Formats: sequence, C-alpha cells, structure tokens
Amino acid sequence: MGQTGDDGKVLFAASVHDFFRQILSIAIENQRASVQQATELYLANLLGGFVQTESLLFRDDNGTLHQRPLALLLKDALDAEETTARARLLRRLGDTSLFVSGMFSECLNRSAVDVDYYIEMGGRAYDALGEVAARRGAERSLWDELSEKFSQLVEVLNEVAERTLLNSDMGLVRLYEKWMKTGSARVGVMLREQGVPAIVGIPRGRFVQ
Repeated sequence: MGQTGDDGKVLFAASVHDFFRQILSIAIENQRASVQQATELYLANLLGGFVQTESLLFRDDNGTLHQRPLALLLKDALDAEETTARARLLRRLGDTSLFVSGMFSECLNRSAVDVDYYIEMGGRAYDALGEVAARRGAERSLWDELSEKFSQLVEVLNEVAERTLLNSDMGLVRLYEKWMKTGSARVGVMLREQGVPAIVGIPRGRFVQ
C-alpha cells in the first residue's frame, strides 16, 4: 500500500501510519480524551488501513466489490459458528462503524442512517469482542475502551478528518464551508491558525470565540 507524496516518492504504510499518529495525538489532546497507548496505536493502524478504499468493501466470489450494511455484518458475526470468524466479523463491524462515523459524519447527516446508529452498532461490536477475548483468556481492555468511549473517539476522528483538509486550498475551502454551516469553534481555530480570516462575520447567528 502506498500513495504519492509532493516530491513524487511513494509514501508506504509506515509513513501513512506516522502521519495519522501525529494528527491523532493532537486531536486526542485537544479533545481531552484519556485513552491508553494501545488504543491510540489501534486508531492509527485503523486509519492507515482504511486508506485503501477496498477496506470499506467486500469482494464477492465473482470479484465484485460492494458495501455490506452494518445490520448484516452484525448478523454474519452472530451467525458465525467458529470463534475466530465471529471475532473477525465483529472487528470489521466495529472498525467500519468507527471510521465512517468519525471521518464521514457530515455525509451521514445527509443519509438515511445517522451517526447515532453507527455509534450504537460499533459500540456493540467492540463490547462483544471484549467478551470473546475474555472467553479466550485474553486481555479485553482495548475492546472495552473502544466500546465505552466510542462516542468520544468519533469526535477525535472528526478532528482528524478536519485536520487532513489543512494541507490543500480545496480542503481549506471545505473547512470554511463547514464553519459557515456549523459555527464550530474547533474549525474556526484551525482556520485562524492557517491565516484564513474566519472570521469576520457570524455564521448562522454564532460567533467563534
């Protein structure tokens, strides 16, 4: 896996991981999210893995890629007779729910399925993973934290998504549009830090302090 950097060189998985790890650290501190180091590392790995579009999709026997609804993912996991298969499907459900609700929350606001649904499904999946781990005699604290702090981690990834837009003019335009729609103080601060005059004027009756 890799993507091309500004100098034309390929950025491999380690570089992508480091990129997200740095942004995550900033977002976690800003959100005052108290998480164990293992959870922060897990989130960085999750983000790096989802850079591959296919990570959000399933491949049929004929090679066709498609999205699978969360409810069906949960059903697949619960129907799985083999423990390893169940754990894999539960993790896929939790990871997909967290990534989509954290990185694409604005898209969900315009869809039939809202963020709360993803939070509920993801939290249930990680909680069930904790139970699987406990039955195996394995450590479950990571899964418990992901489940219990799912909503807060969604906010952390919201900020990560916003900060990834700071590296391009088009991204700054999108952030400015988000600020105009929501009046988000967090986005307003980011824009000011980038020298964008955020913020003369009051979006929808709000004023960013």
